[in-house]
Amino acid sequence: MQALRQLYRMLSLENTSDARGLRLLREWLSPEQRAQFDTEGQFDVIGCDTGKHYRIRYGTSTNVYELDGAGKARTGWCFVPEARLVAGDVMLAQKIALETSEASALAVAHQFPILRL
Repeated sequence: MQALRQLYRMLSLENTSDARGLRLLREWLSPEQRAQFDTEGQFDVIGCDTGKHYRIRYGTSTNVYELDGAGKARTGWCFVPEARLVAGDVMLAQKIALETSEASALAVAHQFPILRL
C-alpha cells in the first residue's frame, strides 16, 4: 500500500498518461471515494440496478469485487474497455458502468472466484 501511495504522489506531478488517468479518476470520485482511494488504493461504489456494493481496486483487470453485507469480497468481476487504457481510465470506466448501467456491465463481465487462504 505504501508503494501505491508513493506511485500516486510521483505520478501526480507528471504529465504522463498514467498520471493524467489518475488525476481524471480522482476528479470523478466523491470525497469519500477519493479519501478511500488515497489511503487504500481502492474505492467502493454502489450498483445502480441492485444496490449491491462493489470495490474497485487499483488495476486494469480482475480488480472489481462484489462485497457481502460485512464488506468482504464474495465474488470478483472482470470487465474492461476494449481499448488499451491506463489503470485510472479503466477504473473510471468501471465506476461509471456500475453506477449507471450495472446490469449491462455485469452481462459482459467474467466472474471469478475469490481465493481464501
